[in-house]
Amino acid sequence: MPVIEFLLHGKPAPATIDDLVVAGWTGRDSATVEHHIAELQAIGVARPRTVPCFYRVGANLLTTEETIDVTGADGSGEVEFLLVSLPQGLYVGVGSDHTDRKVESYGVTVSKQMCPKPISRELWPFAEMKEHWDALVLRSWVTRDDHKGLYQEGVVTRMLAPEDLIARYTGGGATLPTATAMFCGTMPLLLPIGPAAEFQMELEDPVLGRTLRHRYSTRELPYND
Repeated sequence: MPVIEFLLHGKPAPATIDDLVVAGWTGRDSATVEHHIAELQAIGVARPRTVPCFYRVGANLLTTEETIDVTGADGSGEVEFLLVSLPQGLYVGVGSDHTDRKVESYGVTVSKQMCPKPISRELWPFAEMKEHWDALVLRSWVTRDDHKGLYQEGVVTRMLAPEDLIARYTGGGATLPTATAMFCGTMPLLLPIGPAAEFQMELEDPVLGRTLRHRYSTRELPYND
């Protein structure tokens, strides 16, 4: 199983991740969920059978690298907050559920397995922000044709709260199993969906005056058929 060298409290903390979960359609507001479903339907993605839903993908897809390899030019990122259950407790990071949109049009589960999942190396203890969770803000930017544009922005209240997501995933349990990481859903786009030369993301905690950041670019591998 992959070992990720996280940063906890400013210090390196290697950790093994056994299971990776991508939670989808996690919006608290049904209208917001429907908006994102419509965005994806416009590019051929079928409606989900249930909301939220939980896709299991290979934990080896997690990466803190700043360049990822993808096949073709049909992939794009989505900023999400990330829950990581470690022996030390529950932590929060920021990541991108980078997904192949061409594959997504005929198989969402398969598409989630097609691309690496970039995440921040630094994590914050969930306990430090539990009382002001709803103040946190997610943002992403894409660089296209040498122009950087704001791609997504919104408070985390658009997605179900961590405790709610954990309970739904575990069937009522209060704890995410140790060595599990979970992407927790995204928000509507401010620009057209599609690939970018660079994807930049952040999770801001305005109460404690800090921000988690990560950025990555893609290296496009050619089709050979």
